[in-house]
Amino acid sequence: MEYKTIADVSKPVSRIVFGTAISAMIRGENAHKLLDAVYAAGINTFDTARAYGMAEKSLGSWIAAKGIRDKVVILSKGAHPLEGSHEPRVTPQAIREDVEKSLMMLQTDFIDIYLLHRDDPKVPAGSLVETLNELREKGKIGIFGGSNWSYQRIDEANEYAYSHDMFGFEASSPALSLAEQKEDPFGGGCVDISGKAHETERNWYLDKGIEVFAYACLGHGFLSGKFRSGEEKKARKTLDEFGRKGYCYPENFERLRRAEVLAARKRASVPQIALAWVLQQPIAPMVICSSSVPKRMNSNLQAFDIELTEEEIRWLSEG
Repeated sequence: MEYKTIADVSKPVSRIVFGTAISAMIRGENAHKLLDAVYAAGINTFDTARAYGMAEKSLGSWIAAKGIRDKVVILSKGAHPLEGSHEPRVTPQAIREDVEKSLMMLQTDFIDIYLLHRDDPKVPAGSLVETLNELREKGKIGIFGGSNWSYQRIDEANEYAYSHDMFGFEASSPALSLAEQKEDPFGGGCVDISGKAHETERNWYLDKGIEVFAYACLGHGFLSGKFRSGEEKKARKTLDEFGRKGYCYPENFERLRRAEVLAARKRASVPQIALAWVLQQPIAPMVICSSSVPKRMNSNLQAFDIELTEEEIRWLSEG
């Protein structure tokens, strides 16, 4: 496992982050055995959200039972539209309500990293910055940022923060994958920074030093290895509607083919190649991934052992 030291986060942050948006945890079931295995593998950072059903409760019960709150990093998210709606609720009131509910569900009095799950460009960024600073001053959250926020809006928020002597956004969670997201799979303003078209965004993150917690790093299952590049019909049958909408395009099937070639050459799996590609991007992101099978998570961790040359990284993502 590799870890990053992030300013104002008191613990090292594992670069592989376990995502709790899996069926059992969303239902609030006991996931202690799975989380024990994940933690034993060196993952100490967990991504969850108010929008993930009962996942916060499932995670919180495990942390409390194990007595390791001082050893794990919790990243949670709030201000997401209500279930079944795309109506924005990025408001100071919604943020405060969601933080309180998250703290209760997680059985903690502090969330290490807090992200606004969606954005609403109609809301002045300054009011949101003020609310997040208020929660930080009260000791309820640590560093904060946005999930699915454009870099322009993060810049707007930080300009306000700096001009008012406040803390600004220090973290962001966009989609980032070898497979480029061609359409917004979920609606509601998903932000992807993959591919040549989004090089400006990646350079901005590198220049500003904003920490990136990348999601959909396997293209919502497109790079899971469950089908091959020549099996488009199987791919469309295997992926859910979101995976098909976001990733089933010729350019991505070509990237999958190249990942297969490199995987065979390096005696690795396609997911390991895909995760290594993300991990070795210049912005050095954290990679959010999840599985209900510990063996698969352990396999994902082997991505750290794969060294890609600059030429290989460029060749994989061409197209």
